[in-house]
Amino acid sequence: MGNVPRLFLKPGREASVLRRHPWVYSGALGRVEGAPMPGALVALHSADGTFLAWGHFSPHSEIRVRLVAWEAGAEPDAPAFWRQRLSQAIAARAPLLASGETTACRLVHAESDGIPGLIVDRYGETVVFQLLTAGAEARRSLWADLLLEQLAPVTLYERSDVDVRTKEGLKPRVGLVAGVEPPERLAVRENGLRFLVDVRRGHKTGLYLDQRENRQRVRETVLASVQAGRPPAVLNVFAYTGGFALYALAGGAPSVVNVDSSADVLQLGRATLAENGLAAAPVEEVVGDAFQVLRGLRQAGRRFDLVVLDPPKFAFTQADVQKAARGYKDINLQAFHLLHPGGLLFTFSCSGAISADLFQKIVFGAALDAGREAQIIGWLAQGSDHPVALTFPEGAYLKGLICRVG
Repeated sequence: MGNVPRLFLKPGREASVLRRHPWVYSGALGRVEGAPMPGALVALHSADGTFLAWGHFSPHSEIRVRLVAWEAGAEPDAPAFWRQRLSQAIAARAPLLASGETTACRLVHAESDGIPGLIVDRYGETVVFQLLTAGAEARRSLWADLLLEQLAPVTLYERSDVDVRTKEGLKPRVGLVAGVEPPERLAVRENGLRFLVDVRRGHKTGLYLDQRENRQRVRETVLASVQAGRPPAVLNVFAYTGGFALYALAGGAPSVVNVDSSADVLQLGRATLAENGLAAAPVEEVVGDAFQVLRGLRQAGRRFDLVVLDPPKFAFTQADVQKAARGYKDINLQAFHLLHPGGLLFTFSCSGAISADLFQKIVFGAALDAGREAQIIGWLAQGSDHPVALTFPEGAYLKGLICRVG
């Protein structure tokens, strides 16, 4: 193991490592041999000195080591090691992109693809990456070289501007890495529909790619209602650029109300509708705080047949869970009040700290307080290009329910 620093666990703290969970918290570590720099490769050992795994060191994070390999003979700092990991992740998404009906998806999903801290999203010939951890940051040049080698994009752009970097002692960084500067609005396809994406300033890397399959579910649901002679009026809350609205209209929805706090993203959503020949679609845009807007719609006596709630992350840590739960309950309670009998609620949480079980209980409490009978008729999750490693259940951050009101 040469000059690689060695870290030793406290006695009895190796169980999760043996189960190949990729995170080792600071409280599990005992002594350190050597002086690992941020992002350095380290060898993790049990208290008795038995080799357990290789990992990347994060001195500023509570997640002190992110494990990358469990075989003593692995060479996890060799470019060939990461070339293979990256190639496997990209190949796994090839079927999704094969037909050309979809040209935007996630190519690398960090720990769940065996590459902690690295996010890679494809938008046609533009590839955007994020570095979330000290280990990923330390290999920035390697990732850029390998992405250019394997994908040959017209544009390679970095969006390492997420809050989690501060926990790693890292500053934000955004900008062109290679190729040509991306346009203000980049056009991509998703399930045959066209989206305009701002990869330089948009949320995440420009589009909520994890909701692709759930957007399609909304389109199918609306289409089925239209075919049954019950075309649904749709309310889309926390609309962003109106992805769910676009799919609903494509399914035949007679009207959609988009609610978001930003007029700019709603304007981009309007341009996206025009890209799909829906410039004259009956879309009402409401700019404002979703909590207040929902109350206002209720007071005005508005009612809908299908409501989508896709809020931003309310809970960033366990300390936020109680406050977040109140927020989720509030918006769901208002949504239940706004639904016609037989109406459908598509409700989501992207907060990793909110478990699927807790989220279901929150929605149950909202229905109870609203005095509405409701059934769960579907469970929703992130798309298949955002996989969840069985050894890393924390990767299942997006959860959703389809509820039918009695």
